[in-house]
Amino acid sequence: MSRVLDAVAPPRMGRSFRWLLASSWVTNIGDGLALAAGPLLVADQTDSAFLVALAALLQRLPWLLFGLWAGAIADRHDRRLLVRLANAVRAGVLVMLALAIVGDVVSIAVVLPVMFLLGTAETFADTATSTLVPMLVPRDDLVVANSRIQAGLVTANQLVGPPLGAVLYAAGTAVPFVSQSVLVLLGVVLVGRIAATPRVREGSGHLRRDVAEGFRWLLAHPPIRTLTLVIVTFNVTWGAAWSVLVLYARDHLGMGEVGYGLLTTAMAIGGVIATLGFDALHRRVPMALLMRVCLTLEVLTHLAFAVTTSGAVALVIMFVFGSYAFVWGAVSQAIRQRAVPIELQGRIASVYMVGVFLGIVIGQAIGGWIAEVWGLTAPFWFAFAGSGLTLALVWSRLTNIAHLDAHAAPSASTAPDVATEPTADRA
Repeated sequence: MSRVLDAVAPPRMGRSFRWLLASSWVTNIGDGLALAAGPLLVADQTDSAFLVALAALLQRLPWLLFGLWAGAIADRHDRRLLVRLANAVRAGVLVMLALAIVGDVVSIAVVLPVMFLLGTAETFADTATSTLVPMLVPRDDLVVANSRIQAGLVTANQLVGPPLGAVLYAAGTAVPFVSQSVLVLLGVVLVGRIAATPRVREGSGHLRRDVAEGFRWLLAHPPIRTLTLVIVTFNVTWGAAWSVLVLYARDHLGMGEVGYGLLTTAMAIGGVIATLGFDALHRRVPMALLMRVCLTLEVLTHLAFAVTTSGAVALVIMFVFGSYAFVWGAVSQAIRQRAVPIELQGRIASVYMVGVFLGIVIGQAIGGWIAEVWGLTAPFWFAFAGSGLTLALVWSRLTNIAHLDAHAAPSASTAPDVATEPTADRA
């Protein structure tokens, strides 16, 4: 057992990282339960497609409303404490939801605010958690550390959690939510075992000023700025294509509802396989090449979906997507953590995540309109063209991004004021 533990989280990475990793995996199982149980609960409360979609939106909306503030707060307070508080709030909301279900007073009017509260708590918890990794792990191990956390997301959240959540929901409507609350509370306990992390800095006294300071640093740091713009653009194209995936699978490929479920399963399996070979891949392949391969596969994925009419081929495409998405997530996260000063980790991470969700929302709106006008494959052609153009523009810059050195990164106090010292490198 100790050999397995040492392989997953080598002793050199520290005991605190092991506690953080355990907490992440446990809470991801709980979140995976909710991926299935949450939509089922919403569907049981209403037949309105608008309200069903609204419930999903309300879980993402907090990232757009509070994401930047969550980053600023993480940079001025004890990040370990913030993770525990945010997850404790999540557990409390889940308990109240379970009590409402057991008391037979649950309704869509109850469920919608719960979705928003859970999304808000998760925004603060995830932002603070991402800032703990570079505080606990040596710089050279950041890629490995992020791959381990990403592995928990793929296996627990995407592969194991959803089918288990559906089974528990069938056993009793409140069961998956009670189970999730227990798992989230266990995660709180595990994070509490991490050695105390100091408050990184004293705030300026104004959150807006702190947020602006993070933006100034980002705009004055061309490689991280480019990386952020890449992820925003690629999420616009990804959101456009994936917005019609269920209709594409059912009507274009003729796979039906079960086939659509198999597509998401194939993606998760691809991610699991990638976790097994990631260490060897990372040791042998330069990071710049890994980034180029991942982004190129993203472009080709959209093209493959645009031209195929075979459900079997679509399953293979999703398997490949799950594999390279895992690699990209681990590598890009580590690159950003290496380059960003510790005192700015929260704000830069929050800008990054707000960009991710904003890109998805914009892409979904574009994709739905394109599909209405030109058909179900049109969003994939749009995604192919948009992502391909973006990759061509940033191709030569990926080497510089991949080899960012944390020691060379400007701190918040030394970053130039972009209002008076504009940079020429723009993406």
